[in-house]
Amino acid sequence: MRVLVFGSTGQVAQELRRLAPEARFLSRQDADFMDPDACAAQVRDADVVINVAAWTAVDKAEAEEDAATTVNGHTPAAIARACAAADIPFLHVSTDYVFDGSGDSARLPTDPVGPLGAYGRSKLVGEDGVRDAAGPHAILRTSWVFSAHGANFVKTMLRLSETRDALTVVDDQIGGPTPAADIAAALLSIARQFHEGRGTSGIYHFAGAPDVSWADFAREIFAQAGRKVAVTGIPTSDYPTPAKRPGNSRMDCSSLEQDYGIARPDWRAGLAQVLQDLK
Repeated sequence: MRVLVFGSTGQVAQELRRLAPEARFLSRQDADFMDPDACAAQVRDADVVINVAAWTAVDKAEAEEDAATTVNGHTPAAIARACAAADIPFLHVSTDYVFDGSGDSARLPTDPVGPLGAYGRSKLVGEDGVRDAAGPHAILRTSWVFSAHGANFVKTMLRLSETRDALTVVDDQIGGPTPAADIAAALLSIARQFHEGRGTSGIYHFAGAPDVSWADFAREIFAQAGRKVAVTGIPTSDYPTPAKRPGNSRMDCSSLEQDYGIARPDWRAGLAQVLQDLK
């Protein structure tokens, strides 16, 4: 199976490299993600195309929404159209930020969307473009991604614990932390099933279990890492950011298991592996 991956340095891209080193990875030097047509022209010699390139600077997107929308919206749409024209399955990663974060129930892929900020709007443009291209595709919405690579919550907590023995962490945002390694494995499983003629197009949710607050996530990080750090929960209102965060990031992942046999991973096991990788 010839796999073409847009993205090479992000958390999921690096895990894809570990699991599928034979795939062809396109970096920003190979394909300018600010140029949708140039990226679309790279679609060739592939059985499956996976896009894990994205603008992930949520707060920066508030000031640079046009650029974020190009990278997260127009470019994936252009790639999807090129894939559809060649009948190549296209797999695209999206986010819980397409929802408004209200309520306390897990969101289904079919639930109404309503992004709170620029980042969510930019990712929704991408989702719409991929779907409208009408080729074989799977959009995988995920949340709270972490790994041993790049910048993420786990690495931030570990860095802060080097100099502090007490932290305040938001406890009224609830979601499923998701290991990048599990996202990569899920994408490759979906890719193989499309390649074997068993793929089903649509939007799917994939997030780690169980759902927790950021504060409880931090507590588990410190417990597994053997760091004695006291975590005090605070409301989101005490930690203002340029972009509003969804309070409810719970996602119902049952359709992914039904259609592809991929169950929610236990993020605590993924965390243990990440901490081992960081040693």
